[in-house]
Amino acid sequence: MRPRREVRVLKMRNPRDFQTISYGHNNSGMSLIEIIVVMMILAMVAMLAVPMISSAGSVQIRSAANLISADLEYAKNMSISTGQNYSIVFETNHSYKVCDQSGATIENPVSKKNYVVDFSADSRLDEVTITSAVFDPSSSQTITFDYLGSPYSGSGTSNPLNSGQITLQADSIVMRVNVEAVTGFISITN
Repeated sequence: MRPRREVRVLKMRNPRDFQTISYGHNNSGMSLIEIIVVMMILAMVAMLAVPMISSAGSVQIRSAANLISADLEYAKNMSISTGQNYSIVFETNHSYKVCDQSGATIENPVSKKNYVVDFSADSRLDEVTITSAVFDPSSSQTITFDYLGSPYSGSGTSNPLNSGQITLQADSIVMRVNVEAVTGFISITN
């Protein structure tokens, strides 16, 4: 037996009204607006998921580079605001400290402890290694900022910085934090 087809016609009260005819099947497709909304939701979910899929090493090395950059800026700003020299001393493959002009480690304004950053002691950064920290001309592992924010190689202001670079590695990923001569401009490169 054949399915019964139904035809419904609305009576027109006004000539501008439309007639609707149904042939027994459901027209339940999606409108263009609904498709666009679904695509936007999928795009937002993808934007959130992609960073979570990336390796821990790539996330950690970006965080470590940002941390070093922020600490270099902090030392430079402290030098400018106090009129005294501040240094960052890279001690091992995993740690560095921020010192005042007498060479004493300063207090971290947040933790109220010595301003020492140790990647190996922090589970959020423990895959990152500082492979080199070289500040020319003296190839020192210490960078000092004077009262103008200008960088120097070593713990004093006798060797103006020609170039400075901190190289970080996590897994096979390498990032560099660069310090420009004269201005002390800090940048991060891959």
